[in-house]
Amino acid sequence: MALPSGSDSALARLAGVSHRYGDVLALDKLDLEVREGEVLAVLGPNGAGKTTAVSLLLGTLTLQTGAARVFGSAPDAAEVRLRRGAMLQVSGVPETLTVGEHLALFRAYYPSPLPTARLLEMAGLQELRDRRFGKLSGGQKQRVMFALALAGDPELVFLDEPTAGLDLDGRRRLWDEIRGLKAAGRTAVLTTHYLEEADALADRIAVIHRGRLIAEGSPEEIKSRTAGRVVRCVTTITTETARSFPEAAGAEMKGQHLEVVTAEPEAVLRRMFALDPELGDLTVAGVGLEEAFLALTGDGGPDGNGAEPEGEA
Repeated sequence: MALPSGSDSALARLAGVSHRYGDVLALDKLDLEVREGEVLAVLGPNGAGKTTAVSLLLGTLTLQTGAARVFGSAPDAAEVRLRRGAMLQVSGVPETLTVGEHLALFRAYYPSPLPTARLLEMAGLQELRDRRFGKLSGGQKQRVMFALALAGDPELVFLDEPTAGLDLDGRRRLWDEIRGLKAAGRTAVLTTHYLEEADALADRIAVIHRGRLIAEGSPEEIKSRTAGRVVRCVTTITTETARSFPEAAGAEMKGQHLEVVTAEPEAVLRRMFALDPELGDLTVAGVGLEEAFLALTGDGGPDGNGAEPEGEA
């Protein structure tokens, strides 16, 4: 299938892609474009189709219906693999090799790799160069995977939950490096369940839900899709009851607080006070990316329950 015309700056694209796992439809005629020089965040609840879409762009999953191209070629072409990097949740790297040995091995795959010293610096691994991978903490292993993804100085890099398991300092450090990739003219595709991460890093966000692209744009454009406010309070009103309000675009519990996204906060407040005159700790604020995501998908967040096979995100 020929790809339809799209942005001239697209480095990678899925066009009309559908994919099934048995009877489960993971992607439903999905169109997705990755543009040169951007950080694209792909968001969606668990089971939305994110991992399937990224796997097709990586060439690690066989295309069933539609078309996929990266740098104008098939995603699994040898010339594509030399120009892109990937940081995935399932590493499979030998635990007996040291950090330095892993970097040397991965650098050998590419014609013009980044210097080892630079990779160690980017991932904050200078003190861990001689430590065996199996002796590292979860966060340290995550930083090694980040360095390995950048070993070949890729033009396009896929980052799957890059800061999972990192402390705040480690997360902020990787954020700075991802920003540095963009400043150097590189392109990154980011999947993350930290919505603040997507808000802080992404030039563009693609929200996938039930295998379809339901929203696309800058973080501000995504937030503007939900015209309204967030009503937040401590109340005996259940999430299910709040979601039944005609004026509610979404509702969820955050600790002890119920949060309701709505374009009509006054009407929601009238309903809430009628049901619970004793509600307290009340605030009304503007919609953030998390609330916009909730309203768009109708789920509790990127880790909400999905209907796809286990392991699909």
